[in-house]
Amino acid sequence: MLRSAVRDAAPAGGRRRWREGTGKRAGMTGRITVVEGDITEQDVDAIVNAANPSLLGGGGVDGAIHRAAGPELLAECRTLGGAATGEAKVTRGYRLRARYVIHTPGPVWRGGRAGEPELLARSYASCFARAREIGARSVALPAISTGAYRFPIEAATVIAVREARRALDAGGLEEVRFVCFTRRDADVYRRVLAAAPG
Repeated sequence: MLRSAVRDAAPAGGRRRWREGTGKRAGMTGRITVVEGDITEQDVDAIVNAANPSLLGGGGVDGAIHRAAGPELLAECRTLGGAATGEAKVTRGYRLRARYVIHTPGPVWRGGRAGEPELLARSYASCFARAREIGARSVALPAISTGAYRFPIEAATVIAVREARRALDAGGLEEVRFVCFTRRDADVYRRVLAAAPG
């Protein structure tokens, strides 16, 4: 039975030029890829939406995903009752290429003293858990909480990559794709992957 969750998309504003990098270590059953592009255009089983707790749409990636998926996404999200920070819920992808959207509210950065790193890790872990439940083999994610919620990109990327590797080690997933809207963010992901190959 399909669980509902809000989807994570990249900011709206046209197509981006794609650059791709990969990261894989011994013992991994899948791979991590990094691309510059629009998350709403990803041809994967599921995309992640950096949602707000209401799951009813907003700005940035959240708004872009809702616009690309069509009004049916909002209608399904209205049935979900929102989500707590670190929780993830699944919906259908509707007009997106992806079959599913996994919605997670990440934490607002408050200086790092309010449990933000742990909450961000929980958001990623919850998304990967939902992905396994729906049988997704490929998942595309944005840089959760690094936009309007102001989580520092370097610290957020370390957490994202760590949780992705744990999910790949657990089996089931074949690809975790981090979709970055800027070259700067993509370079951070590539640098973190290169600096911590294990």
